[in-house]
Amino acid sequence: MAGNLELLGSVLAGAKDEGRAALVGYLPAGFPSIDGGVDAMTAMIEGGCDIIEVGLPHSDPVLDGPVIQTADDIALRGGVKIRDVIRTVGEVHARTGAPILCMTYWNPVDRYGVERFAADLAEAGGAGCILPDLPVQESEIWRKAAEQHGLATVFVVAPSSRDERLAKITAAGSGFVYAASLMGVTGTRESVGQEARELVERTRGTTTLPVCVGLGVSNATQATEVAAFADGVIVGSAFVKRLLDAEGDTEAGLAGLRELAGELAEGVRAAR
Repeated sequence: MAGNLELLGSVLAGAKDEGRAALVGYLPAGFPSIDGGVDAMTAMIEGGCDIIEVGLPHSDPVLDGPVIQTADDIALRGGVKIRDVIRTVGEVHARTGAPILCMTYWNPVDRYGVERFAADLAEAGGAGCILPDLPVQESEIWRKAAEQHGLATVFVVAPSSRDERLAKITAAGSGFVYAASLMGVTGTRESVGQEARELVERTRGTTTLPVCVGLGVSNATQATEVAAFADGVIVGSAFVKRLLDAEGDTEAGLAGLRELAGELAEGVRAAR
Protein backbone atom coordinates (compact mmCIF):
# COMPACT_ATOMS: atom_id res chain seq x y z
CA MET A 1 0.00 0.00 0.00
CA ALA A 2 1.29 3.46 -0.86
CA GLY A 3 1.20 6.20 1.73
CA ASN A 4 -1.76 8.54 1.98
CA LEU A 5 -0.13 11.86 1.09
CA GLU A 6 -2.86 12.46 -1.53
CA LEU A 7 -5.59 11.75 1.02
CA LEU A 8 -4.02 14.29 3.38
CA GLY A 9 -4.00 16.87 0.60
CA SER A 10 -7.61 16.21 -0.36
CA VAL A 11 -8.84 16.50 3.25
CA LEU A 12 -7.03 19.83 3.74
CA ALA A 13 -8.34 21.07 0.37
CA GLY A 14 -11.86 19.89 1.25
CA ALA A 15 -11.83 21.90 4.47
CA LYS A 16 -10.64 24.95 2.54
CA ASP A 17 -13.46 24.47 0.02
CA GLU A 18 -15.89 24.51 2.95
CA GLY A 19 -14.40 27.85 3.99
CA ARG A 20 -12.87 26.55 7.20
CA ALA A 21 -9.64 25.32 8.75
CA ALA A 22 -9.04 21.59 9.22
CA LEU A 23 -9.05 20.24 12.78
CA VAL A 24 -5.99 18.13 13.61
CA GLY A 25 -5.97 16.13 16.84
CA TYR A 26 -2.93 14.61 18.56
CA LEU A 27 -2.52 11.72 21.00
CA PRO A 28 0.52 9.58 21.78
CA ALA A 29 0.25 5.90 20.83
CA GLY A 30 -0.03 3.50 23.75
CA PHE A 31 -2.00 5.98 25.88
CA PRO A 32 -3.88 5.01 27.95
CA SER A 33 -3.01 1.60 26.42
CA ILE A 34 -2.33 0.47 22.85
CA ASP A 35 -5.92 -0.60 22.13
CA GLY A 36 -7.25 2.24 24.29
CA GLY A 37 -5.28 4.71 22.18
CA VAL A 38 -6.84 3.37 18.97
CA ASP A 39 -10.32 3.75 20.52
CA ALA A 40 -9.46 7.26 21.71
CA MET A 41 -8.24 8.48 18.33
CA THR A 42 -11.28 6.94 16.64
CA ALA A 43 -13.49 8.88 19.08
CA MET A 44 -11.65 12.11 18.16
CA ILE A 45 -12.46 11.57 14.47
CA GLU A 46 -16.07 10.70 15.35
CA GLY A 47 -16.28 13.93 17.33
CA GLY A 48 -15.07 16.13 14.48
CA CYS A 49 -11.30 15.87 13.92
CA ASP A 50 -10.30 15.72 10.24
CA ILE A 51 -6.75 14.46 10.73
CA ILE A 52 -4.95 12.63 13.55
CA GLU A 53 -1.31 12.87 14.61
CA VAL A 54 -0.14 9.73 16.40
CA GLY A 55 2.73 10.57 18.73
CA LEU A 56 5.65 8.17 19.07
CA PRO A 57 6.32 8.28 22.84
CA HIS A 58 9.84 9.40 23.65
CA SER A 59 11.75 9.47 26.93
CA ASP A 60 13.19 12.93 26.23
CA PRO A 61 10.53 14.90 24.32
CA VAL A 62 12.09 18.33 23.80
CA LEU A 63 8.96 19.94 22.33
CA ASP A 64 6.40 18.47 24.73
CA GLY A 65 5.11 20.01 27.93
CA PRO A 66 4.16 18.22 31.17
CA VAL A 67 0.72 16.96 30.04
CA ILE A 68 2.03 15.10 26.99
CA GLN A 69 5.12 13.97 28.95
CA THR A 70 2.77 12.34 31.47
CA ALA A 71 0.95 10.48 28.69
CA ASP A 72 4.26 9.45 27.08
CA ASP A 73 5.44 8.08 30.41
CA ILE A 74 2.25 6.01 30.80
CA ALA A 75 2.70 4.65 27.26
CA LEU A 76 6.38 3.82 27.76
CA ARG A 77 5.72 2.11 31.10
CA GLY A 78 3.00 0.15 29.29
CA GLY A 79 5.68 -1.19 26.95
CA VAL A 80 4.74 0.59 23.71
CA LYS A 81 7.13 -0.15 20.83
CA ILE A 82 7.58 1.46 17.41
CA ARG A 83 5.66 -1.39 15.78
CA ASP A 84 2.74 -0.57 18.13
CA VAL A 85 2.84 3.06 17.00
CA ILE A 86 2.70 1.98 13.35
CA ARG A 87 -0.12 -0.48 14.14
CA THR A 88 -2.01 2.35 15.83
CA VAL A 89 -1.68 4.47 12.69
CA GLY A 90 -2.95 1.58 10.58
CA GLU A 91 -5.90 0.67 12.80
CA VAL A 92 -7.14 4.25 13.21
CA HIS A 93 -6.92 4.79 9.45
CA ALA A 94 -8.69 1.50 8.73
CA ARG A 95 -11.52 2.37 11.14
CA THR A 96 -12.02 5.98 10.09
CA GLY A 97 -10.63 6.47 6.58
CA ALA A 98 -9.00 9.68 7.85
CA PRO A 99 -5.40 10.71 7.11
CA ILE A 100 -3.19 9.66 10.02
CA LEU A 101 0.34 10.99 10.52
CA CYS A 102 3.08 9.94 12.90
CA MET A 103 4.72 12.66 14.97
CA THR A 104 8.13 11.54 16.12
CA TYR A 105 11.55 12.72 17.10
CA TRP A 106 14.31 11.62 14.75
CA ASN A 107 16.26 9.24 16.98
CA PRO A 108 13.65 6.42 17.03
CA VAL A 109 13.32 6.56 13.22
CA ASP A 110 17.09 6.46 12.79
CA ARG A 111 17.40 3.47 15.13
CA TYR A 112 14.49 1.58 13.54
CA GLY A 113 15.94 2.17 10.07
CA VAL A 114 14.86 5.06 7.85
CA GLU A 115 13.81 3.00 4.83
CA ARG A 116 12.11 0.39 7.02
CA PHE A 117 10.19 3.03 8.99
CA ALA A 118 8.94 4.74 5.82
CA ALA A 119 7.96 1.44 4.23
CA ASP A 120 6.14 0.16 7.32
CA LEU A 121 4.33 3.46 7.91
CA ALA A 122 3.16 3.56 4.29
CA GLU A 123 2.15 -0.10 4.38
CA ALA A 124 -0.04 0.67 7.40
CA GLY A 125 -1.77 3.45 5.46
CA GLY A 126 -0.02 6.37 7.15
CA ALA A 127 -0.11 9.77 5.46
CA GLY A 128 3.30 10.98 6.57
CA CYS A 129 5.57 12.08 9.38
CA ILE A 130 6.00 15.23 11.45
CA LEU A 131 9.64 15.50 12.50
CA PRO A 132 10.06 18.43 14.90
CA ASP A 133 13.77 17.96 15.61
CA LEU A 134 15.10 16.92 12.19
CA PRO A 135 17.10 19.79 10.64
CA VAL A 136 16.18 20.33 6.99
CA GLN A 137 19.84 20.23 5.96
CA GLU A 138 20.13 16.70 7.40
CA SER A 139 16.79 15.43 6.10
CA GLU A 140 17.58 14.19 2.59
CA ILE A 141 17.78 10.49 3.54
CA TRP A 142 14.32 10.66 5.13
CA ARG A 143 12.77 12.78 2.38
CA LYS A 144 13.90 10.34 -0.31
CA ALA A 145 12.41 7.38 1.57
CA ALA A 146 9.19 9.29 2.29
CA GLU A 147 8.78 10.36 -1.33
CA GLN A 148 9.38 6.83 -2.55
CA HIS A 149 6.58 5.54 -0.28
CA GLY A 150 4.10 8.37 -0.82
CA LEU A 151 4.48 9.96 2.61
CA ALA A 152 4.34 13.62 3.60
CA THR A 153 7.33 15.16 5.37
CA VAL A 154 6.03 17.87 7.69
CA PHE A 155 8.57 20.25 9.18
CA VAL A 156 7.99 22.61 12.11
CA VAL A 157 8.59 26.36 11.80
CA ALA A 158 8.68 28.75 14.75
CA PRO A 159 8.30 32.50 15.31
CA SER A 160 12.11 32.68 15.57
CA SER A 161 12.55 31.28 12.01
CA ARG A 162 13.89 33.99 9.71
CA ASP A 163 12.34 34.37 6.25
CA GLU A 164 15.35 32.84 4.48
CA ARG A 165 15.18 29.83 6.80
CA LEU A 166 11.41 29.55 6.34
CA ALA A 167 11.89 29.34 2.58
CA LYS A 168 14.39 26.46 2.95
CA ILE A 169 12.13 24.56 5.34
CA THR A 170 8.96 24.94 3.29
CA ALA A 171 10.74 24.04 0.03
CA ALA A 172 11.82 20.73 1.57
CA GLY A 173 8.48 19.84 3.17
CA SER A 174 5.28 18.30 1.86
CA GLY A 175 1.71 17.78 3.07
CA PHE A 176 1.55 20.91 5.20
CA VAL A 177 3.75 23.16 7.34
CA TYR A 178 3.45 22.89 11.13
CA ALA A 179 3.66 26.42 12.53
CA ALA A 180 4.51 26.46 16.24
CA SER A 181 2.45 29.35 17.59
CA LEU A 182 5.01 30.39 20.18
CA MET A 183 8.45 29.70 21.51
CA GLY A 184 8.31 26.95 24.12
CA VAL A 185 6.79 23.53 24.67
CA THR A 186 3.34 22.09 24.06
CA GLY A 187 0.57 22.87 26.52
CA THR A 188 -2.61 24.87 26.85
CA ARG A 189 -2.29 28.65 26.88
CA GLU A 190 -4.54 31.56 27.76
CA SER A 191 -3.91 33.14 24.38
CA VAL A 192 -2.41 31.98 21.11
CA GLY A 193 -2.02 35.47 19.79
CA GLN A 194 -0.36 37.68 17.27
CA GLU A 195 2.93 35.80 16.88
CA ALA A 196 1.12 32.87 15.30
CA ARG A 197 -0.72 35.07 12.80
CA GLU A 198 2.51 36.79 11.73
CA LEU A 199 4.29 33.43 11.39
CA VAL A 200 1.51 32.05 9.18
CA GLU A 201 1.65 35.15 6.96
CA ARG A 202 5.44 34.91 6.64
CA THR A 203 5.28 31.17 5.95
CA ARG A 204 2.63 31.64 3.26
CA GLY A 205 5.00 34.08 1.60
CA THR A 206 7.34 31.14 0.90
CA THR A 207 5.01 28.26 -0.04
CA THR A 208 1.65 27.13 -1.39
CA LEU A 209 1.50 24.32 1.22
CA PRO A 210 -1.26 24.62 3.83
CA VAL A 211 -0.06 26.08 7.13
CA CYS A 212 -1.43 24.46 10.30
CA VAL A 213 -0.91 26.03 13.73
CA GLY A 214 -0.20 24.06 16.91
CA LEU A 215 1.04 24.64 20.48
CA GLY A 216 -1.40 26.24 22.86
CA VAL A 217 -4.86 25.75 21.33
CA SER A 218 -7.14 24.15 23.90
CA ASN A 219 -10.72 25.38 23.47
CA ALA A 220 -13.29 26.43 20.88
CA THR A 221 -12.60 30.16 21.32
CA GLN A 222 -8.89 29.72 20.58
CA ALA A 223 -9.70 27.34 17.70
CA THR A 224 -11.91 30.06 16.18
CA GLU A 225 -9.15 32.64 16.65
CA VAL A 226 -6.50 30.50 14.93
CA ALA A 227 -8.84 29.16 12.23
CA ALA A 228 -9.40 32.75 11.07
CA PHE A 229 -5.85 32.86 9.67
CA ALA A 230 -4.53 29.26 9.48
CA ASP A 231 -5.36 26.32 7.19
CA GLY A 232 -5.44 23.91 10.11
CA VAL A 233 -5.71 24.01 13.90
CA ILE A 234 -3.65 21.40 15.81
CA VAL A 235 -4.74 20.39 19.32
CA GLY A 236 -2.83 17.93 21.49
CA SER A 237 -2.49 18.66 25.20
CA ALA A 238 -6.20 19.44 25.65
CA PHE A 239 -7.15 15.99 24.29
CA VAL A 240 -4.54 14.28 26.46
CA LYS A 241 -5.84 16.18 29.50
CA ARG A 242 -9.41 14.98 28.85
CA LEU A 243 -8.19 11.37 29.01
CA LEU A 244 -6.05 11.99 32.09
CA ASP A 245 -8.98 13.70 33.83
CA ALA A 246 -11.15 10.62 33.22
CA GLU A 247 -8.83 8.74 35.62
CA GLY A 248 -9.21 5.37 33.94
CA ASP A 249 -12.96 5.57 33.29
CA THR A 250 -12.89 4.43 29.66
CA GLU A 251 -16.38 5.53 28.66
CA ALA A 252 -16.02 8.92 30.35
CA GLY A 253 -12.68 9.43 28.62
CA LEU A 254 -14.03 8.62 25.15
CA ALA A 255 -17.09 10.80 25.73
CA GLY A 256 -14.81 13.65 26.81
CA LEU A 257 -12.72 13.31 23.65
CA ARG A 258 -15.80 13.32 21.41
CA GLU A 259 -17.18 16.34 23.25
CA LEU A 260 -13.94 18.33 22.96
CA ALA A 261 -13.52 17.42 19.28
CA GLY A 262 -17.11 18.57 18.66
CA GLU A 263 -16.54 21.91 20.40
CA LEU A 264 -13.28 22.50 18.51
CA ALA A 265 -14.90 21.48 15.20
CA GLU A 266 -17.61 24.10 15.82
CA GLY A 267 -14.86 26.56 16.67
CA VAL A 268 -12.99 26.13 13.38
CA ARG A 269 -16.27 26.51 11.48
CA ALA A 270 -17.22 29.68 13.37
CA ALA A 271 -14.05 31.47 12.20
CA ARG A 272 -15.21 32.09 8.63
